[in-house]
Amino acid sequence: MSPASPVSPGGEPSGATAESGAARPTDEAGNAAARERLAAIGEIAAEIAHELRNALQIISANVYLAKQDLPASAPYLGRIERNARTAHAIVDDLMALARGEPAAAEPVLLVEVLASAREELPDPGADFEDSVLHTLKVRAQHGLLARLFHVLYENAVAASSPRRPRIRTRAEATEDRVVVWVSDDGPGVPDAVATTLFEPLVTARPGGTGLGLALARRVARAHGGTIELAAPDHGDGATFRIELAG
Repeated sequence: MSPASPVSPGGEPSGATAESGAARPTDEAGNAAARERLAAIGEIAAEIAHELRNALQIISANVYLAKQDLPASAPYLGRIERNARTAHAIVDDLMALARGEPAAAEPVLLVEVLASAREELPDPGADFEDSVLHTLKVRAQHGLLARLFHVLYENAVAASSPRRPRIRTRAEATEDRVVVWVSDDGPGVPDAVATTLFEPLVTARPGGTGLGLALARRVARAHGGTIELAAPDHGDGATFRIELAG
């Protein structure tokens, strides 16, 4: 006769049977982690699609324009080439984030990052006012950080359209951190979405995807930084506060 399974003082089977039961919480934790991982991959895939759409629209428009006058097509071909490189960089950078890799940060001039962020903004564009030292550096991956600021600028333009917004960017440095504020004079952020603004698919703008600010938060965190909605500078519009390593 096989020996009876040992029983704990509380009347529950012990030994192998108990170990099997004890493993269930661990299995559940593993399943939860897997679900979170799949959700993150889904978010990244949606963010890649969102970011690629802009580059592909510009490429398509310039292909059409180049075909209209081939001898004078050099400027259009240049934009096509730049945006094709941008598309490749978007995929590479965001897939690195999806794998959980930290941003390959190095000291970069903030003014150069901001200049990159303002390329290819949708019409009608924006008027910019900066209070940023030309020598101020942050530790960042240039392309990723430029995507973060591009999201903020693009959202300000879209929220104010067809009016051309005024966007102010100012920065302050402490011993080891840099804080940047981006403010616009648009309609501001509705209270209904203010607390969930950085969650995927949250948007108050008709036609908006609700993915840009989720990407901005992901980029900030990959740099060991933060992004948050702040009180407006002058009572109107939206203001975002970004903190990064100096």
